[in-house]
Amino acid sequence: MKSPVDLPKARRSFRYAFRGVIDLFRFENNARIHLSAAAAVLVAGSYFQLSTTEWALIVTQIALVWATEAFNTALEKLADAVSADYHPLIKAAKDLAAGAVLIVAISAAIVGILIFLPKILMLF
Repeated sequence: MKSPVDLPKARRSFRYAFRGVIDLFRFENNARIHLSAAAAVLVAGSYFQLSTTEWALIVTQIALVWATEAFNTALEKLADAVSADYHPLIKAAKDLAAGAVLIVAISAAIVGILIFLPKILMLF
């Protein structure tokens, strides 16, 4: 009987996904900015000894920002492949995707402020 999971195919899928993550941070400037911000937040979280719940919120926000940046990048590359010429609908799609990244980044910043500001204020 054949296994319900095709392991070689699953391994290939994961390999492609990891390649996509590596390429995101290797080639996309904004993703590298998000990576640097995440590293700073992780260091600050260690310093302030965040609770499990605070860590869960921080990690979720980091993942949401990275995932949204990846979707934005994918949409931009696909749009560029469809047409190198200016098209108002492609511009609108790119702007909307960039706006989604901005919305999630603002949300992450608010969560960061809610978690870290009280801890920073206690230092003074």
